[in-house]
Amino acid sequence: MPPVDRSVVADVALFAGLGPAELDEVLREARSVRYPKDSAVFHQGAEADSFFVLLHGHLRVEKTTPQGQQIVVRYVSPGEIFGVAQALALKHYPATAVAAVESIALCWPSAAWPRLTSKFPSLVASALQTVGSRLQDTQARVIEMSSEQVEQRVAHALLRLAKQAGRRIETGVEIDFPISRQDVAEMTGTTLHTVSRILSAWEQQGLVEGGRQRIVLRDPHKLFALAEGRIPFARSGG
Repeated sequence: MPPVDRSVVADVALFAGLGPAELDEVLREARSVRYPKDSAVFHQGAEADSFFVLLHGHLRVEKTTPQGQQIVVRYVSPGEIFGVAQALALKHYPATAVAAVESIALCWPSAAWPRLTSKFPSLVASALQTVGSRLQDTQARVIEMSSEQVEQRVAHALLRLAKQAGRRIETGVEIDFPISRQDVAEMTGTTLHTVSRILSAWEQQGLVEGGRQRIVLRDPHKLFALAEGRIPFARSGG
């Protein structure tokens, strides 16, 4: 397999501290893999034999609880490192990563991680920054689950997705990958019925615009005010 050209990772923050020769060395062990929509990059509980950097597309990270409930943990955007269980001293993947759209990732064997990070410490700093950011996001979601009404949780989830992968269009900010109401329900710890009722009401109020696996935030400022509890609303349950 031909080596990966360094131009494909020119905008990836993980490699920002590396010179051309160093980057070529890091990429020497990488291979490019294409994942069709809805295919799994890896499965929860499987041996963590690789780590990845997403180049194109979006991934949905899902976790199944011991009770069998499926939760959407987060989404991965281009340029992000993921599946780096070695950095967390894990031998198995803690969740499943699924291609939300056709995606392309660079893949390294996990055995390369300690060697590469020992030689190129900037990789450790970048990876820790990513892990720290995800931990903050997880903590914010735990607080939301325990203290906020379901409408606030849904608003926060949509705003978080728009910040991560929002694309400005004529009618507002579109979340730039397919996302279903079931996905939103799994992200916010509620039911599909509740999310459908909330989004339908918001569509009538002009806050969002929906479609098949499509969500547009038509009034992000009002959604933010709702998420922060500055706008009163009727409790929908969840």
